[in-house]
Amino acid sequence: MVPAYDGAIELYVRNKHLDSMHEWKAERTVLCIHGSTYPGHAMYDTPLEGFSWADYLAGHGYDVYLLDIRGYGKSTRPAEMLEDPNENSAIVDGETALRDISAAVDFILARRQISRLALLGSSWGASLAGRYTTENSEKVERLVLLGAMWFHLPAVLDPFPKKIPAYRIVKRDRALARWLRGVPDHKRELILPQAWSQSVLDSIWSSDPVGSRADPPFIRVPNGHYLDWRNYWSAGKPFYDPEKILAPVLLVQTEWDTETPPYMAQTLFPLLANSRGKQYICFGDGTHLPFFERNRLNVFAAIQSFLEGSR
Repeated sequence: MVPAYDGAIELYVRNKHLDSMHEWKAERTVLCIHGSTYPGHAMYDTPLEGFSWADYLAGHGYDVYLLDIRGYGKSTRPAEMLEDPNENSAIVDGETALRDISAAVDFILARRQISRLALLGSSWGASLAGRYTTENSEKVERLVLLGAMWFHLPAVLDPFPKKIPAYRIVKRDRALARWLRGVPDHKRELILPQAWSQSVLDSIWSSDPVGSRADPPFIRVPNGHYLDWRNYWSAGKPFYDPEKILAPVLLVQTEWDTETPPYMAQTLFPLLANSRGKQYICFGDGTHLPFFERNRLNVFAAIQSFLEGSR
């Protein structure tokens, strides 16, 4: 548990590395940042057939850290999450999340006595990682953006015409349909075996200390990312300026990602004009959560190759 830069908030940070690893290097350290719905420890460290993505990274000689932003997973839940969601406005927006990322990064750098690390962000976490990098270029060795958000085409209507509730309740029985949205019926079992999806959903829906005891279980999710969407993307303003990113960047996309379709990364790619080396990869037969699917090893290997690329 790492103290946040705001009082009374503690952040859950999970660390994995090989037992034989005793030398800490910037180029071998990575912090993984989750998206707007599911917590980091479940996203990056749910094992399938014996190992998780965090295990894969650690097995390749990396010092791996996974962050649960406040309001998610094992980190402190803001007091508003114990009240009716309509009693308060949206909590844990991008600005708040960035403070938590800053606290985690500074903790890791001090702990390992290094000056930089790699950031790996997925979905909302990609936006957060991009923004953090523009403001802290000296601390970011490399940047991986998986399912990066950019502007929607056509524009999406605001789901909350007035006040955005503090948080939302996400039910498990709707998760799989959302996950596989856009995937042809005959491909669904091929890319996502039922046993795998059940393991993933078990891990996620056990992460809420309140919702996990309910019948049926649920997770509470802060709505701050909707505030980001309203104040930035929907208003025609980017959450960060890609031209300010100097570190090498890898954009990773998948064919059937309906949350952040491939055109978003394709639009973002040329805007990374000052990156010291940028790459773009789009995988077929994958959704917004490719790290839990049959082709996950292809995704892992491509990102690993980038992380280990020439300096």
